[in-house]
Amino acid sequence: RDADGRPGPPSLVVAPRSLMSNWQQEAARFTPKLRVLRHIGPGRWRDENGEPLSDLSHFRDYDLVLTTYATMRSDIEALKEVAFDYAILDEAQAIKNASTASAKAARLLRAEHRLALSGTPIENHLGELFSLFDFLNPGMLGRAGASQQIQSASNGQGPDDAVLRTLQHAVRPFILRRTKEEVASELPGRIEQTIYCDLEPKQRRQYDELQRHYRQSLLNRVDAKGMNNSKMQVLEGLLRLRQAACHPGLIDNRHRSKGSAKLDTLLPQLQEVINEGHKALVFSQFTTLLRLVRERLDAKGIRYEYLDGRTRKRSERVERFQEDADCPVFLISLKAGGLGLNLTAASYVFLLDPWWNPAVEAQAIDRTHRIGQDSQVFAYRLIARDTVEEKVLELQQSKKALAEAIVSQNSSPLRDLSREQLRWLLS
Repeated sequence: RDADGRPGPPSLVVAPRSLMSNWQQEAARFTPKLRVLRHIGPGRWRDENGEPLSDLSHFRDYDLVLTTYATMRSDIEALKEVAFDYAILDEAQAIKNASTASAKAARLLRAEHRLALSGTPIENHLGELFSLFDFLNPGMLGRAGASQQIQSASNGQGPDDAVLRTLQHAVRPFILRRTKEEVASELPGRIEQTIYCDLEPKQRRQYDELQRHYRQSLLNRVDAKGMNNSKMQVLEGLLRLRQAACHPGLIDNRHRSKGSAKLDTLLPQLQEVINEGHKALVFSQFTTLLRLVRERLDAKGIRYEYLDGRTRKRSERVERFQEDADCPVFLISLKAGGLGLNLTAASYVFLLDPWWNPAVEAQAIDRTHRIGQDSQVFAYRLIARDTVEEKVLELQQSKKALAEAIVSQNSSPLRDLSREQLRWLLS
């Protein structure tokens, strides 16, 4: 409210759909008198009586409006006409690419104050910083020229020191960065460990055959057309090798019933966790692999919850896992469930396949290692020995060794992949 006691303009929160319930629940918990509106779903353009709305003037009756990035994109012509107090982007890395519809729509919002909330403000390269600051403080870092300069700061062997010093000086006053240790100093420890799996002879033969095929075909293509014109084929080949390291059924559905070193290692580990009365999260970026895990759990009579990009009523799945003592396992797609979930009932995390970006894996582990956790967290990465997965880990570590710049550092090892690195990955 203003100085005269009149209601002030509403504030807007834009967040992934999975976080809508979180925002509403936290608002009810800490500010129960706050008038909150969820502007999502097909009914958002109708009033309480079901009558159609011609504009968003009813926003004035609320203190806080919650909406999703998809809805913001769809309704931006109407949203840009509303004067908000605060415009807050949660998981703001959603606008990391300045040329996307989400980033363009966010820049059109009108607000007296702007906030961007993110645990990973830079996921791939420093150029992503430009898009966030173009929303926060339009023009502060310039336009296209500055974007290209920021982009170049993270290319090659490392960032340009002069550019980084300039960026640090410019953006640091506008960044409030608090590590988990600062926010939750009482949080129990976290132990991370890599478990190596040896492929069985049949799976090893299939993997080696596929590896030889891609080594020859990809290197020949790179020699003929160059790396820049071969990136899609390289990504596809590396993806297939990573799938083959997990389970032959990911390459050929007819092999779903065949053995897998990953699953043969995972199931006994899960059984031991369950027998000790603990709960576990199991992450994979491959939903097909998660379905194979489901079949194994069903066969053993182990109850579980499941979440991927097609899951609806996510909050109900989370609540059941959190509250039901007879539901000890949660299978989660890394992309769909790597953020926005509070799963502190679990104290064990299994990552079935390594991701190029270690920040994404860290986000997954943080689903349980967060405020509210009262047990030590154990996180295990399952790696197939003598496969491309081992090389992914090494590539991650080499990127982690780069000095931290601005907020974090370039953590996308595929960004500047050379022919020599490709040959090493395929060796």
